[in-house]
Amino acid sequence: MKSIRSRDNPFFKELVKLTGSARQRNKTDQTLLDGAHLLAAYLDSGNQPSHILLNAAALRDEEIAALLKRANDVPVTQLDDKLFAELSELKTSTGILALIDFFRPDMPSAQSRFALLLEDIQDPGNLGSMLRSAAAAGCDAVFLSQGCADAWSPKVLRAAMGGHFVLRIYEQQDLPDVAQAFSGTLLATSLQATRSLYDCDLRGNVAFLIGNEGAGLSADLLNLATQKISIPMSGKIESLNAAAATAICLFEAVRQRQGL
Repeated sequence: MKSIRSRDNPFFKELVKLTGSARQRNKTDQTLLDGAHLLAAYLDSGNQPSHILLNAAALRDEEIAALLKRANDVPVTQLDDKLFAELSELKTSTGILALIDFFRPDMPSAQSRFALLLEDIQDPGNLGSMLRSAAAAGCDAVFLSQGCADAWSPKVLRAAMGGHFVLRIYEQQDLPDVAQAFSGTLLATSLQATRSLYDCDLRGNVAFLIGNEGAGLSADLLNLATQKISIPMSGKIESLNAAAATAICLFEAVRQRQGL
């Protein structure tokens, strides 16, 4: 096992760039998974990381020892604890990081059957939660506009809890083009809509259009919707969090599709 003790190490410098720069992640198609849970989810999806990084405490951890056995041929490097802390954003680190290569899918939107189109979702926690819900609901694709947060950032990865590894995620998309190519029903959430989500037939090919946390959907995308829908609310509150609204829409579709 190799070890790194200096911040001047070239490999360590590259890792630091990955943690803080979306441009660097997009340039290399690599990112860091922070924590044992994410690495386990990545391994469960049938993939192997490019490199594993540990701190001193990880060497005595049984869960991490089991993960290392599953990734037996992957290079492992121990980092000085202070260096490891520079890469991990977790307050209580599990002591393991994994460098992975992420892939860019090429499935055309016209072939999607259950999709999510996200416009300008800027909060990493919201975006990660939406990806987690999409994965749990069985979506086959998620399309992100150019104004969305970086899908492969450490914060989004943590919030998605492994959802990335079972989804096709398309970044930097022209959503009106995606919507026009989609061969199914386009449902747009809107506070002004009069039709309830629960009155819609969601058993065919459907895509939900979800807009920015504050501004909602753009007029261009809203006008492309087959149906504009609202989520009925009995309480005295103006609106739902974008991630919560997304989960409700997706799992109403799941409910209707059961048994098909």
